[in-house]
Amino acid sequence: MMGMDEAGRRALLRAVRKPGRYTGGERNSIDKGADFLTDGQGPRVTAALCFPDLYEIGMSNLAIQILYAILNRDPDTFCQRCFAPDLDMREILKSRGMPLTTLERGQPLSEFDLVGFSLHYELAYTAVLDMLDLGGIPLWAQDRGEDDPLVIAGGPITCNLEPMAPFFDAILLGDGEEAVPEMIGLVKEKKQQGLGRQAFLEHLAGIKGFYVPSLYKEHYLPDGRLSQLEGPDRKVTKRLILDLDQAAMPEEPIIPNIEVVHDRMVMEVLRGCARGCRFCQAGFTYRPLRERSKETLLATAGKLIAETGYDELGLLSLSTTDYSQLESLVRELLPLTEPRHINLSLPSLRLDAFDFDLAKEMARTRRAGLTFAPEAGTQRLRDVINKNLSEEEMTRAAETAFRNGWDRLKLYFMLGLPTETDQDVEGIASLVNRLMAVWDHLPREERSKRLNVTVSTSFFIPKPFTPFQWSRQISPEEMAGKQKQLAALLKDRRVSFRWNDFESARLEGVLSRGDRRLADVIFQAWQQGAYLDAWHEHFQADIWQQALELIPGGSSFYTSQRDLDELFPWDHMDVGVSKAFLKREWEKAGLGQVTPSCYDLCSACGSQVYRTGVCPGGSL
Repeated sequence: MMGMDEAGRRALLRAVRKPGRYTGGERNSIDKGADFLTDGQGPRVTAALCFPDLYEIGMSNLAIQILYAILNRDPDTFCQRCFAPDLDMREILKSRGMPLTTLERGQPLSEFDLVGFSLHYELAYTAVLDMLDLGGIPLWAQDRGEDDPLVIAGGPITCNLEPMAPFFDAILLGDGEEAVPEMIGLVKEKKQQGLGRQAFLEHLAGIKGFYVPSLYKEHYLPDGRLSQLEGPDRKVTKRLILDLDQAAMPEEPIIPNIEVVHDRMVMEVLRGCARGCRFCQAGFTYRPLRERSKETLLATAGKLIAETGYDELGLLSLSTTDYSQLESLVRELLPLTEPRHINLSLPSLRLDAFDFDLAKEMARTRRAGLTFAPEAGTQRLRDVINKNLSEEEMTRAAETAFRNGWDRLKLYFMLGLPTETDQDVEGIASLVNRLMAVWDHLPREERSKRLNVTVSTSFFIPKPFTPFQWSRQISPEEMAGKQKQLAALLKDRRVSFRWNDFESARLEGVLSRGDRRLADVIFQAWQQGAYLDAWHEHFQADIWQQALELIPGGSSFYTSQRDLDELFPWDHMDVGVSKAFLKREWEKAGLGQVTPSCYDLCSACGSQVYRTGVCPGGSL
């Protein structure tokens, strides 16, 4: 909204739903002023931190808060935020020829040195193109000149961003806490030494973790498989923060102007996972498991409580109950939270680690609903996916929760997992009924009056860097059939059944294992109106189906079962887990064999470190 007078700005905000998405000025946001570029001694860097979804989604993301704090900590760097506009604001910008601007200073994206996107799900790809276009930046990296911003991507799905590679100048693989400041230092050198765009990118490619797509070229076989990836003779190795106590954790987070999806203060207690669930990309790409010390977390909690005013504190990780000092941490947090009526939230719980003592401590705060993820309804299928969770453990955890006053239970399952049968789908309903029977058999005085159970299902998507990266994804017709089968079995009126859209799940399956040929597909879908595809009310399956016809075989090529010896578009990435290990896990899945958690026995996955020490498997 730069250049607009106050009256015009107010009129514009009155014309859209939720104007608080676009006003900026939140508590703890940073504005370094209009004179930032001219009042310093050395080179100054401007960075636009972008999240390709609505404000209330982006402001719920911890990575945005972390990167914003890190970048603005540098006195010579000014980082501002930008989120995807909703349809009403987007239409106004387009009809009036106005650029997409940042919240802090209302600057168009085209005026920044760096424009960085934090990517967390594949269905945000068209929003990236839309934000670039509205911001006045050429979409294709090859079309950008010396005066255009450098467009960078980071986030958990960068282990395969090949479908979007032609749109990015560089991609960061892994943790950003140390890598991003190094990149900023290189931008300063670029300005001081007058480095051209290409020279800068070649220098950036020399920094561990940075991938410059323009330095690589793909070659394909007649059947569509990749035959060669021509480029530098080295793998792109992910960046890794070994000591989480040295990693930034926002103590003065930005407080959003409006209610956001996760409206609470949060602390990341650990990063990584030692469980080895075979469908879980994050569980492999975030290895090894690293913890923050209890002392660091307690100190941070005190500062967050004093600074934010929230009534909920979330302890975040892929599996919070795996934190080695969790019970002690909860016990010592209670004197801080209980007097202020602050609820402790553990969003990622494992049923086999939810014990009576932990439940008793948590029950002293307001009880939010408990969320568990059995993933599969039968022990056979849980063994295939390496869930390492028994029905006995689940029923024991449910009883513990019910006896300590919880009466809202959310259960997550997957449909379409490899080797799944009708009996496995029936097993989901049977398991839900058995968990509710635990409630029914408790004496009335030992439980609450009413039980509410939410069963949520998503469809399995084969992801890179998992043992199931070779698996097929079931068709939309099969998805619809399984969804209908389960819905008919969940008859208890205490159960609410929620599910994902199968057409968008199919597209996510295509994009997750995609190659650079999909860039034209994404571009065409965007041109035809695809935008905010992660929102079911905006997803347009027909647009994507038409665009996928650009690829011989359409979506089926990307969702079919893959050969074990196939060269994948992401094989030049090194996330620390060897392909040989993933193959062994794929073969064990077919036999229904489990692999113990790394807590119990090193799986020799190739990761070089474990927690804060050396991986028990050495360098196997």
